[in-house]
Amino acid sequence: MSRVFPKLAKAITLAAKEGGADPEMNAALRHAIQNAKAQNMPKDNIEAAIKRAEGKDAETIAEITYEGKGPHGTLFFVECATDNPTRTVANVKSYFNKAGGGLVPSGSLEFMFSRKAVFRLSKPEDIDLEELEFDLIDAGMEELEENEGLLIVYGDYKNFGTLAKALEDRNLEIKEARLERIATSPIDLSEEQMQEVEKMLDKIEEDEDVQAVYSNIN
Repeated sequence: MSRVFPKLAKAITLAAKEGGADPEMNAALRHAIQNAKAQNMPKDNIEAAIKRAEGKDAETIAEITYEGKGPHGTLFFVECATDNPTRTVANVKSYFNKAGGGLVPSGSLEFMFSRKAVFRLSKPEDIDLEELEFDLIDAGMEELEENEGLLIVYGDYKNFGTLAKALEDRNLEIKEARLERIATSPIDLSEEQMQEVEKMLDKIEEDEDVQAVYSNIN
């Protein structure tokens, strides 16, 4: 939790900074709070993160995305929230370099990924999936999947707010709500290759400034 809570707090602060400190009026903040609660983040920590958005500390936090190539044809988006971009880029660059990869210019990998609003929901026993699907298409849903007792709703990232409201209006329990990057042409790795890549990924994900990592690994 020593690594998870600071990342969740930054996500809450950034959401509050961008859309206001009232969760009722800010869907991104509402779901950042839900994601934090799902990880058992204490209420005091959540409230402190929201208050931070109204102070000078929030002004120093910047959202930065780095794009990189790893070993064996792997591609990555690394989303960060940092108060020191110089430190963050040096750290992220070193993780890629040590694995035989490197950072690439911003925008180089955009065409290899689609940015999506992704919601993971508890599946009610009596739900009519066909009816739900038709209803959510009007709110911008592109795909509905069922996986291990969860429903996963995908839509264009611009429809995050409308999809969130549509799900909430139907009293569906949202377990997780995020903007994610999904590879358009995912690749498969051997077990040995995956172990090599995971060593790099572990280093990246341990960094406190890193909020999320997306790859083209299947």
